[in-house]
Amino acid sequence: MSYLITGMVFGLSGGLSPGPLLALVISESLRYGVKSGIKVAIAPVLTDLPIVLSTIYIVSRVSGADTILGILSLAGSVFIFYMAWESLAFRGTAIEVDGAKPQSLRKGVIANVLNPHPYLFWMSVGAPTVIRAAESNAAYVILFVSGLYVCLLGTKISVALIAGKSRRFLKSNIYIYLMRFMGVVLMAFALIFLHEGLKLLGLL
Repeated sequence: MSYLITGMVFGLSGGLSPGPLLALVISESLRYGVKSGIKVAIAPVLTDLPIVLSTIYIVSRVSGADTILGILSLAGSVFIFYMAWESLAFRGTAIEVDGAKPQSLRKGVIANVLNPHPYLFWMSVGAPTVIRAAESNAAYVILFVSGLYVCLLGTKISVALIAGKSRRFLKSNIYIYLMRFMGVVLMAFALIFLHEGLKLLGLL
């Protein structure tokens, strides 16, 4: 269950955090309707597989080296701290649709491919987590990845539905407090990765 919950937390955070893909989801939903926003929201399904497989392969090649894994865990800790800070500093989503050009699934895919977050996440957080899960039980990998992508896609699709009906929610206190709560949870995960990294490096 811990791997499932971990995947869900990162999926929720990634799905709700402001970024180029979320901006496209909102813009499409407001300008062209919910269906267009959902098309953009599912872009990670088409783009993330090569990223996931390549980073897992690279990290698995050094999985026997505690020093390398320790450094990756520390890098993951820094990245999660950054995600947490973004969530804690969140003040609401800016909504700009004037002058927006028509978007498509293709542009959603391009936005996600050019977004550095998936690469950083899978190299420093996702791949090490998958490798640790696989060492215990292959089913844990399925739980982690399933929790991650169900929540990632689910939250972005939910944002598309909400934006298509009421843009006020995207600037509401509920959304802001939800993001800050996610920031606190991410801070806890950052500390876990920090502890794991220091332990692998023999500093604890």
